[in-house]
Amino acid sequence: MKKNRILIFAIPILIILSIMTFYEYGYLGVVEELNTLRETRVLKEKTLKKYDGIIANIPILEEDINKLKEMKKGLDNRLFQGQTVALAAASVQETVKSIVIANKGNITGERIGKTEDLGNVKVINISMDMTVPDTKALSDILYLIETRMPYLVVKEVDTRVRNFREPRELMVKLDVSALTMGK
Repeated sequence: MKKNRILIFAIPILIILSIMTFYEYGYLGVVEELNTLRETRVLKEKTLKKYDGIIANIPILEEDINKLKEMKKGLDNRLFQGQTVALAAASVQETVKSIVIANKGNITGERIGKTEDLGNVKVINISMDMTVPDTKALSDILYLIETRMPYLVVKEVDTRVRNFREPRELMVKLDVSALTMGK
């Protein structure tokens, strides 16, 4: 009888404990796993929508890239080209020298100055000493330097008369700058 009484109380308590254990570790674990899967699914759907938006914008992005490439080509035409800064500086020197010689001037000295760094662009500075036959030739030289492509900028002009008795021939010191993308 005593064993039956313990059994009568123990069986319902065991059933209640087993139901609570199943609920705690079985049912709640499954519900939590389902919630995690739902959240993952929602996040993946959002990511997929973002990718769909990006894919839909690909033609617009390609058009923008092509416009930027065209703008870069336009800017490259304004810069002196050279694999290095020294080669670009030599190109600037040759350009100025050809302008001076074409206008009956004589080069007496030329120097490459210190380059300035402006981020991706570098400023090339050159200095030239020359003699020109008259002020018209000097005016033509300055005009051709300032109006050509790629751009050249005359930073400083120092002019002196060579012979005061015959003030035709001029001695000129010319500082010219240009931009390059050289390394």
